[in-house]
Amino acid sequence: MSFAALLGLGQNALELALFNSLTVLALFLSYSMLNVCDLSTDGCFALGAVVGAVVAIAGHPWLSIPAAMGAGMLSGLVTAVLQTRMGVNSLLAGIIVNTGLYSVNIWIMGGSSLLNLNKTETVFSLLKEALKGGPLGAQHALLIGLAAVTAVIVFLCLFLRTKLGLAIRATGDNPDMVRSSSINPVFTTTVGLCISNSFTALSGCLLAQSQKSVTVDIGSGMVTVALASLLIGGVFLGRRSIPLRAVGAVLGAFVFRLVYTIALRFNLPAFMLKLISSIIVVIAISGPYLKKQFPLMRRQLAAKFSKAGVR
Repeated sequence: MSFAALLGLGQNALELALFNSLTVLALFLSYSMLNVCDLSTDGCFALGAVVGAVVAIAGHPWLSIPAAMGAGMLSGLVTAVLQTRMGVNSLLAGIIVNTGLYSVNIWIMGGSSLLNLNKTETVFSLLKEALKGGPLGAQHALLIGLAAVTAVIVFLCLFLRTKLGLAIRATGDNPDMVRSSSINPVFTTTVGLCISNSFTALSGCLLAQSQKSVTVDIGSGMVTVALASLLIGGVFLGRRSIPLRAVGAVLGAFVFRLVYTIALRFNLPAFMLKLISSIIVVIAISGPYLKKQFPLMRRQLAAKFSKAGVR
């Protein structure tokens, strides 16, 4: 493989990682800060992609971004209401919303399971046209991804330092203490899920427009990818400050996408990619534990060999 091919491979992985890292940052807020495992991620990702595509097809490419994020907020609101107002378990609430969104997405797509954006103006095509002839003309997708990720990281770093942001973090750490401190955990949970789902929908919107097509199952497996990326980022930077942890989440998304892209270069069958995702998740989860257990296992093996030598 030539150097140019490797460079192109790395850039492609980086672009996809930037779009996917918005979902990782969403889980960073809901899972790491709020301590809620939101399983509606797959459906919300597809919802953002579908709403963004439909609005862009209607001739409003820039409006597609806030429209997708607004749809994501509604999805987060429904999930939060099921959890906090109707007594539904958080895992089950996510599954219910994810299942319902499949029908909602097809309804928004007009009964079709595929939308084609080849002849539609998108934020990518508009920026490409604006940068045409310049040195950054071919990097329009990378620029949009960097701008979106930077904006979300800056927002999270500032928001989580506000009174409401601190209340959300406290809710994830100890909801009983928050309740005794006259802070309503129902409100903080609702706000946290609405914001995180808006990031997930934004991720789906940008990925769909960059690929110029949307299928109803575009979000399939995104919760696995995002969770694995979040855990990989934690391995690199650990539990440090919020800015570093957010950057670590993006770095984890890039590592995951790079491994995924390399696997594709080996011409693996498409049905094997889900297995690869699962293996990466297992390694990301069990890696820190096995690293801690390795010295103990080494001492146990050394003790067994020494006893065997004495005998």
